[in-house]
Amino acid sequence: MGSNFVRYVLSHYPDYIVVNFDALTYAGNLENLRDIESEGRYHFVKGDITDDKAVNQVFETYRPSVVINFAAETHVDRSILGPKAFILTDVIGTYTLLEACKHHGIDRYVQISTDEVYGSIKEGKFTEESPFQPNSPYSASKAGGDHLVRAYHKTYAIPVIQTHSCNVFGPYQYPEKFIPLFSTNLIENKKVPLYGDGSNVREWIFLEDYCRAVDLIWHQGLVGENYNIGTGWEKSNKEVMFALLALFGKGEEMVEHVEDRLGHDWRYAVEAEKLMALGWKPSASFEERLRETVDWYKNNSEWWRPLKEADEHIS
Repeated sequence: MGSNFVRYVLSHYPDYIVVNFDALTYAGNLENLRDIESEGRYHFVKGDITDDKAVNQVFETYRPSVVINFAAETHVDRSILGPKAFILTDVIGTYTLLEACKHHGIDRYVQISTDEVYGSIKEGKFTEESPFQPNSPYSASKAGGDHLVRAYHKTYAIPVIQTHSCNVFGPYQYPEKFIPLFSTNLIENKKVPLYGDGSNVREWIFLEDYCRAVDLIWHQGLVGENYNIGTGWEKSNKEVMFALLALFGKGEEMVEHVEDRLGHDWRYAVEAEKLMALGWKPSASFEERLRETVDWYKNNSEWWRPLKEADEHIS
């Protein structure tokens, strides 16, 4: 998400300078932005947002007017196996950024977060006023960071905006995530792992549409507000799986049913009227964007294959 947004900003705002501060953990990949590394308006700094000295050095060197916090540990399964890294990045890292913003001063801070902080919902949709009820270490760590963002706005008047998005998919997404994992497995003629009976429901948004949403919220959203990012594209995991199988001309023989995830939320859905009131809407259908995503993974095996091989080596 972060690398795609960097590319989006540079292509849409010729007067903007972007500083990409990244620890390059397992999901970080400089290859994502190799084509723009010589762009004079783009600067990469390797560093950890939990390191207050490194963070303050970036603020002193580049004096950013806007901070958009994409930094996060994001994969729920990894959070179940090792919560500490999530708490450090998502909570302590957010605190460190906010402290730097308080000390140096900024025009706007945008917190990138997830609909998972709201918990699971059987009927209806979460609004921006819904209480947080996180059910995994990942969503709890994101909720902790979000609470800090709100507190720093109320206590120190930091000009913050929060976003809570449904599931993002598209090019350059790390292949542990649902759609890239299933796509790359099918490209390699491997079975796809479906949790439980596949009835869990998620809402989806294509990466380009997501970038447009964050852009609009950043420039036109109100300070102190929270904006949900959603499309209404609600699909059960089983529906997405069958759509992917169809794109590859394969059947249920490629499905491997695996034990359900611990504390697996059944359904997420967000009300995004505030975002749509700013003039945003999806640019194409889920089916079109899914096909486009699959084509990207088919044509870019040199990007994702080393990542999968590295994960398999570690496991």
